[in-house]
Amino acid sequence: MIEASCHCGAVKLEVEVEVAPTELTSCNCAICRRLGTLWCYYAPAQVRVVGTTATYRWGDKTLDLHRCASCGCVTHWSAIGPASERMGVNARLMEPAIVEAARIRRLDGADTWEFLD
Repeated sequence: MIEASCHCGAVKLEVEVEVAPTELTSCNCAICRRLGTLWCYYAPAQVRVVGTTATYRWGDKTLDLHRCASCGCVTHWSAIGPASERMGVNARLMEPAIVEAARIRRLDGADTWEFLD
């Protein structure tokens, strides 16, 4: 299991996987570049969120960004609609060794939606 938490510890994420992510996504869309997130992706059934988050829905209204209601750290995003098989977890909230070991891919979410590497 991989654990992640916000700065104050009020929100924790428990990811039910045996290995750490090998790739993370750095997106340059309007919100991700401002948040400074690094995303890793899982099936919603693999992630347990403990604590209360506040949400922000933007753009094409297809996902909710979640943040700790206390310290403001962005924890994850969830797709709108129950049929989605993917959610994003902010790897910056994981242990630094996990981020250091992963390849960071740059996604052009601002324009082409293609990887730049």
